[in-house]
Amino acid sequence: MELRHLRYFVAVAEAGHFTRAAELLGISQPPLSQQIQRLEHEIGTPLLKRLTRGVELTEAGKVLYDEAQTIIKLTDAAFERTRAVARGLNGTLRIGFATSTAFNPQVFELLHRFRDKYPGMVLEPQEKDMAGLMTAMSEGALDAAFIRLPCERSKEFSFKVLDIEEMMVALPKKHPLSQGKEVRLAALRHDTLITFPRDLSPGLYDAVTQACKEAGFSPRYGQQCPQITSALSMVATGFGYALVPASLSKIDETNVRCLPLAGQTLTTQIALAWRRTDNCKAALHMVGLL
Repeated sequence: MELRHLRYFVAVAEAGHFTRAAELLGISQPPLSQQIQRLEHEIGTPLLKRLTRGVELTEAGKVLYDEAQTIIKLTDAAFERTRAVARGLNGTLRIGFATSTAFNPQVFELLHRFRDKYPGMVLEPQEKDMAGLMTAMSEGALDAAFIRLPCERSKEFSFKVLDIEEMMVALPKKHPLSQGKEVRLAALRHDTLITFPRDLSPGLYDAVTQACKEAGFSPRYGQQCPQITSALSMVATGFGYALVPASLSKIDETNVRCLPLAGQTLTTQIALAWRRTDNCKAALHMVGLL
């Protein structure tokens, strides 16, 4: 039995006439009659009573008609759901976040716009360090990711910059320099810099180191944190200072003050990255919103 046989049978049952059903189906009447006869032969019982001016359902035909309607509706729904997933309208989008990127208002806005335009898509967020994101992207475990630049491995993917963030100095609230409007990096040459292991985000790590060198000193590295966000907790407890993206300054940390850098500019870029090949449609829809 083929699905089209059920569609033919339902059409004849609803039209009550072979000729009218054939017209609705866009086929000629003789082949339609033959297909119904084959269906009856396969089931082993008449489904229609052939009358002078049309047809009526037999008792067996009434049962099949009800069941066939259900089967056709379920099949059509399954096809539509499958097509929607293929078009990126339904399904799951596996989206990665480099540490702290979710705090950026541009990222936040893009996610809201995506949710509003594609309500059938479910976002599956994964937060990783930059090294983990790049690996997950290359292995196909993520469909897209919000990353921080500079990042050497980002060249393996397509990406588009959403925002350029200034880096700020995070100081303990009791630090003598925390009461000013800005801080010169050179004034922190004797303080301890709290940072993260270089292999988690080599590009940003090197940019921070270079900024210190341009200010005339080599940083005194202290406690390393697994994430940029956890650096604020270390600052709050007085372990030293940290250079953090401006969006992190919005975190409510009562024992930390974030101040702009004076005399030099240190920035980090936030970009949406996606694979150049083998992309899911949902990822490309998010790119399109940019």
